Amino acid sequence: MKPLIERHRRLAVRCPKCGTHVIAAVPPAIRGTPFGPRLHAVATYLKTFQALSYERLQAVLSDLFGLPISQGGLMNMLRRAQGCFQTRRDDAVAVLRRAEVVASDETGVRIEGTNAYHWVFRCQGAVVHQAAPTRAASVVREMMEGHRPKVWLSDRYSAQQGHAAAQQTCLAHLARDIAYAREASDDPLPLRLELWLRSAFDLASAITIFAASTLAAKRRSLERRLAEILEAPTTCDLARDIQRKFRRARDQLLTFVAFPGAVDVTNCESVRAARGT
Repeated sequence: MKPLIERHRRLAVRCPKCGTHVIAAVPPAIRGTPFGPRLHAVATYLKTFQALSYERLQAVLSDLFGLPISQGGLMNMLRRAQGCFQTRRDDAVAVLRRAEVVASDETGVRIEGTNAYHWVFRCQGAVVHQAAPTRAASVVREMMEGHRPKVWLSDRYSAQQGHAAAQQTCLAHLARDIAYAREASDDPLPLRLELWLRSAFDLASAITIFAASTLAAKRRSLERRLAEILEAPTTCDLARDIQRKFRRARDQLLTFVAFPGAVDVTNCESVRAARGT
């Protein structure tokens, strides 16, 4: 593939009598950046979505298109492209700051050779990505700007706790811990917790078809079963560790029942958004 290059020549003349030097006006087409919108789009996609470094992006454009562009030129190109997204991002942040249910997740990333974090905030009407040098709760507070939703969905990481009136713990995280315990231990307690989680997932998948009284009864049943499991004696260290995790999250496991159809029981959508999958 070869780039389409349009060359412009400006005529410059000098009067033989008075010596005045006259140069043709700059065509509107070449004012500003010499790179067109398609190249801006490709560079932005490769840099942000595919997470290429400036060095690798420079090599890709050179190898695929024969375009030798300096890293400074690429940086300016991306800065120009940023303005195209700012209005829509502001709109998404505004939607997030009005949402009643918010989910969040973060993952470590390298940004130009420096350790940083890629945060994702998600609600029904918007998904907001935020790069930050820290994993602290200050990132959440800055993003929400004082807004306190009814429910916050996340894992058990402390920086993602306490930002809403109620908290829903991601059950998928606990399911992974249980799966490991089942493989590594012969104790029956991980299996009992796995069956309990299946019941919780089944309730979540069909929650909108139940009456309020039925939901209350099912929640009480799940709470009784969980209490029995958490009090069950065990000699397995892995099983005891799982019990402790469930005890700490006990009041955040069934929050979704009080908000039928509005609160997910897993945070998988945020994880996929953070990974770009």
